[in-house]
Amino acid sequence: ACKVLGSCTNIIRIILKMTLASERYNIHSQLEHLQSKYVGTGHADLTKYEWLVNQHRDSFASFMGHHDMVSYFALVENESKARIKFNLMQKMLLPCGLPPEKQED
Repeated sequence: ACKVLGSCTNIIRIILKMTLASERYNIHSQLEHLQSKYVGTGHADLTKYEWLVNQHRDSFASFMGHHDMVSYFALVENESKARIKFNLMQKMLLPCGLPPEKQED
């Protein structure tokens, strides 16, 4: 009984390793698909600056799409809604300032 139980345990370990490897591959392929489909999900070579620019632009676009947020910003800043939308559009051009100089290796 011990020999049978021992071999069953090894078979279960092998099956678990195969399952985990296939799940890992599946998750990796899903991530690659998302990264190719949506710009904001990034990729392996994405810099910190590019990631921050994507985050800021997504936030500004969301603010402009939610009219209640624009109304709130207008009230807080004591500006018109049109001026707030204009300022948000201006900020989308260079949300994090000029890009840093690239260092060549």
